Amino acid sequence: MAKQIILFSLVALSFGLLAFAFEPSPLQDFCVADFTTSARVNGHACQNPASVQASDFSFSGLHLPGNTSNPNGSKVTPVAVAQLPGLNTLGISMVRIDYAPWGINPPHTHPRATEILTVLEGSLQVGFVTSNPDNSLITKTLQKGDVFVFPVGLIHFQRNVGTGNAVAIAALSSQNPGVITIANAVFGSKPGISSDILAKAFQVDKSVVYQLQAKF
Repeated sequence: MAKQIILFSLVALSFGLLAFAFEPSPLQDFCVADFTTSARVNGHACQNPASVQASDFSFSGLHLPGNTSNPNGSKVTPVAVAQLPGLNTLGISMVRIDYAPWGINPPHTHPRATEILTVLEGSLQVGFVTSNPDNSLITKTLQKGDVFVFPVGLIHFQRNVGTGNAVAIAALSSQNPGVITIANAVFGSKPGISSDILAKAFQVDKSVVYQLQAKF
């Protein structure tokens, strides 16, 4: 019986450790990222707390419109640990997203974060796709002041469906949420994925694959 209790305790502890392995709560007040060290940790090493300044915890510029003169017609301005070192170990970040009329934030995923988005200006069609085998599209058109959440890891997108510019602010549950833009990853990887594989996966001719790879 004692052995069973010990085994159960170890299993419970293991599951507890797994649950907290994803950006665990910090063990100190803060851990301002030290970008000068070569130490390899899950995140960034900490600066000496005695040397940190208010500037390590602040970022300026989210009031400035992003340049949407690109094929997607959108611009993401991130405020993650790379831009705001005080976010290190805190498990949160944010972005400003600007959209030209009919501009899109193309289908992408954040492998390490759930995202919650609110529309500041304009109208956005937003949506995400559930995992296999259902692949259900959950979509809605948002107006100014509306909020939508994209679950961690799921493919999602936004599109400006208004005649003017649109602006959104989003918060993400990671200091470094990561982003995988589906088209860029599939057709623009270095080295490229074999055209045979992509042609079979998308059930198209190789010539179509070559055309898409040339764009990325």
